[in-house]
Amino acid sequence: MINPRITRTTPVIMQGITGRAGQSHFRLMRAYGTNIVAGVSPRAAGGDLDGVPLYASCAEAVNKTDARTSIMFVGAEQLLAAIEEAVAAGVKLIVTPTEGMPIHDALKAKRLTLSAGVTWIGPSTPGMVVPGEAKLGFLPDTTLAPGPLGIMSKSGTLSYESGYRLVQKGIGQSVWVGVGGDPVKGVRFADLVPFYAADAQTEAVLIIGEIGGAEEEEFARAVTANGFKKPAFALIAGCSAPEGVNMGHAGALVHGAHGTYLAKKSALEAAGVRVFGSLDEMTRGVVAALRR
Repeated sequence: MINPRITRTTPVIMQGITGRAGQSHFRLMRAYGTNIVAGVSPRAAGGDLDGVPLYASCAEAVNKTDARTSIMFVGAEQLLAAIEEAVAAGVKLIVTPTEGMPIHDALKAKRLTLSAGVTWIGPSTPGMVVPGEAKLGFLPDTTLAPGPLGIMSKSGTLSYESGYRLVQKGIGQSVWVGVGGDPVKGVRFADLVPFYAADAQTEAVLIIGEIGGAEEEEFARAVTANGFKKPAFALIAGCSAPEGVNMGHAGALVHGAHGTYLAKKSALEAAGVRVFGSLDEMTRGVVAALRR
């Protein structure tokens, strides 16, 4: 079973730590409490960044620190090689915020991580966080607080607003996973259902989806198949999107009746998931359900 629950003591290595984005997010994640114990940067190997040692390869970083978690801030064209390097080194949890990963590279990464038993979150994800413990990625601190709600999201921006509104009403998160909006990716909504079902700190789950693809329908089937007993909520973006217009994520593709807002709403409601039509409605509904 996939288990994304990391803690303040989980050792993390960072691939691409010395790039402009890498350095910025390294400091933000570290300030949040993430235990980044090593960086991978062939050109800067032997040095350090703010006291964190830099190694030439992922294998060396893993051997020196025994870390099994990696956050990657590398370019889209270099992402597959970075994933392959991490898997070969024995990393078991990989988070890749990078956007624009070539589809064939994503297919190869998906096949590799599945066969190796590696949890891959991404690409095109804001990351994941266990509030009050550790953050991998760039979910805004103002949207985070420890609490009972498990959040899974395709959309970064919509999930930030959702998290912020709920936190302002006193509802924090247990584990928040941004699965990303690409059509081919690592972890999907349905993959996380067994984890949230078993997680003692999760009292309810919220998926933040969008029109296109079949991920919300897969989640609905997983809820039924796993006998998921906790309250489940969904906010689906795109109910008023015009047909024939390119918009949103690469995975937001509608095929006939499949992937439409109504198809998703119908499948989710049939599985007992409460679907909200707006942010305001979602905020009121989740707060009312969890404050009983």
